Order: sequence, then structure tokens, then C-alpha cells
Amino acid sequence: MLTPSLEDYLEEIYRLSLDPGFIRITDVAKRLDVSLPSVNKAVKILSEKGYLNYLPYRNINLTEKGKKTGQFLVYRNQMIQNFLQVIGSKADKVAEAEAIEHYLSRETINAITTVVKFFEENPAIQEKLIEYQKEKEGEELL
Repeated sequence: MLTPSLEDYLEEIYRLSLDPGFIRITDVAKRLDVSLPSVNKAVKILSEKGYLNYLPYRNINLTEKGKKTGQFLVYRNQMIQNFLQVIGSKADKVAEAEAIEHYLSRETINAITTVVKFFEENPAIQEKLIEYQKEKEGEELL
């Protein structure tokens, strides 16, 4: 089990792996706006756990386990953002997804995926939800 912080590192390393070229500690540090020592520590742990192949002062390479997990982490983040969009959330979707993504089970992500796909396939129902939200706007719901 990865900590939320390690998930963030692995997710970003996976995103970087989608572009041709090498992945370096400095690339990860820039993308996440963290220090080089923080990235070094995370990469070492991820390597020990079998997600990466890394030797100091070399490039970072994902293992198959790292690729599969990284792909899921990116998918999870995007699906949460999609969910927030289809339910009409006015929150900053990127920030909101980042705040909650680490605490949801795969089962919950599957349920969210089902809701998103349902609304995509039934836009009239999604529109009813949006209309309902507009009617209730300003009312204290909690």
C-alpha cells in the first residue's frame, strides 16, 4: 500500500513516462514543485517496493507493476474530475480530485465510473440534475 505522497510521485512519474525521452529526478521535482531530496527519497522507496528501476544519477524507469499502478492513479484522478463535472460541482475540479483521490477504494472508483458513464449516455437525465441544482441554488442543503 502506498501513502498518498508516494501515489502522487508515482502518478507524476507515470505521466512523464507517456512522453518520449528520459525521466529524471529533476523532471519530477519540477512537475510536483518539490525538492530534489524529496524526490530522491520517494524514488528510492518506490524502487524498493518494485514500482521503479532506478540507480542514483541515472534515469527513472517504471516496472510493469509501476506502469499498471501509475495508469490506475491517472485514471482515478481523471474519473474523479469527470464525476465532479457531470454532477455540476463548481469546485476547482483538479484541486478537489487531488484532495479526495487517495481515500477512495477501487470499488468506489468503479461506482463513480458507472455514474459518469450513465450521465454520458443519458444527457437528458444529467440536465435534469443540473436544473434541480439551479432550483436549489442558494438553499441551505446541510
